[in-house]
Amino acid sequence: MTYAVNKKATFNYDILEKFEGGLELLGIEVKAIRNKQANLTGSFVIIRGGELFLSNVSIPPYQVKNTPDNYDPERPRRILVSKKEIARLTKSEAQKGLTLVPISLYNKGRNIKLEFALVRGKKKSDKRETIKDRESKRDIERTLKSRR
Repeated sequence: MTYAVNKKATFNYDILEKFEGGLELLGIEVKAIRNKQANLTGSFVIIRGGELFLSNVSIPPYQVKNTPDNYDPERPRRILVSKKEIARLTKSEAQKGLTLVPISLYNKGRNIKLEFALVRGKKKSDKRETIKDRESKRDIERTLKSRR
């Protein structure tokens, strides 16, 4: 089941390669994510000290009255991936114009996983082409639907 999707990621970036990793979360964050309260808009993945961190993700507390006083809903959360993948991502992110962006939060069994991707930013003309393609697909679907 998918809990949160970063819809702007596919519009603003060309996705080169996708990855999957677990998240290190608190219990109140897990409950909030399962309640679909997480927001991935504007978030990004950074590499710091040989570890991956998910930054700028807003996960509000599940029950406001029961949360600890020092809880920060936008704190960086560690992404659990292998050392080989971290080394590979570090090399590829060092290339000019490439960055890591989260795509979706979902569960796999009992665990909450993060799908993130190595991306390159789109130019304005590429975004316009994406919009044209999307609109043409809608028109084709409408005409096919009306013929039935």
